[in-house]
Amino acid sequence: MRKRLFKILATGGAGFIGSEFIRQAVKKGYKIIVIDKLTYSGDLERVKEVEGGYKFYRVDICNKKQIEEIFKVEKVDIAVHFAAQTHVDRSILNPNPFIETNIKGTQVLLDAAKKYGIEKFFHISTDEIYGEIKKGKFSENSPLRPNSPYAVSKAAADMLVKAYHRTYNLPVVVIRPTNTYGPWQYPEKFIPLTILKILRQEKIPVYGDGRNIREWLYVEDCVEGIYQVIEKGKTGEIYNLGSGEEKQNIKMIEQILKILNKSGSLIEFVKDRPGHDFRYRLNSEKIYEEIGWQPKVKLKDGINLTLDWCLKHKNWLLSKWKRIEYLYE
Repeated sequence: MRKRLFKILATGGAGFIGSEFIRQAVKKGYKIIVIDKLTYSGDLERVKEVEGGYKFYRVDICNKKQIEEIFKVEKVDIAVHFAAQTHVDRSILNPNPFIETNIKGTQVLLDAAKKYGIEKFFHISTDEIYGEIKKGKFSENSPLRPNSPYAVSKAAADMLVKAYHRTYNLPVVVIRPTNTYGPWQYPEKFIPLTILKILRQEKIPVYGDGRNIREWLYVEDCVEGIYQVIEKGKTGEIYNLGSGEEKQNIKMIEQILKILNKSGSLIEFVKDRPGHDFRYRLNSEKIYEEIGWQPKVKLKDGINLTLDWCLKHKNWLLSKWKRIEYLYE
């Protein structure tokens, strides 16, 4: 049976995960419409290799009039919503853009999807909405206990998406990936920041004692999982998207230093982040069993792939420093 090629609207397509989605979409043959405001972390360089394979709108998802016009004109089959303010440290400094974009922007998109009757709305969430877990794993039915302003804004968006399903019968699916890493990640995030600091021969800031634990998922695997949910996922459902591989932050940095043959003297322990979650871990059995998706890239291989990419694209990483410098002074 031939796979149906939807016309997809993707928000945040110039971002980290969104751009990987666009690159794969074009190669898979989907018709793709991209919306991105191009904030500090958005960059069309990420999708340059598939330039001409997608239609682009530079629009803020909070702009109701423009969003509705795009839905009206493009007549897309499905929407995949990546666009968000995502950096926890920035949300602690100023929660306002997170509340505006992540909650209001999601509502604007849901209203447009409802008004123009799209077939399905896929909301890309995060494991951070569950809060922290010292032992065990979060299932899709775990309570939402977000701790940072960022996580709260994403949890609110999740609840809004589910409310539109219950109240208006809007066909929605929620996908909650764990910490994602890989090529083109903006270097305010943990792994590319570590690499950028090494490239600049500067101290690598480590919050607290560095023993916080994260589950890590390679970006290509993450996006392939999203595509499989698009093709096989059930309306109204939530799917955790995890790798099953976790690591302490300090161990991750030590691994990167070892690969690059750099000294541990570059590590600098700094005051812990306020409200810092200790550990995230997802139970992803649902997507493994119901959808048949499994991650392919092991963490050790993904780190090597990411390092190779960063070294080949170090000028891109270094060019972002001025926009994040104040966060790490």
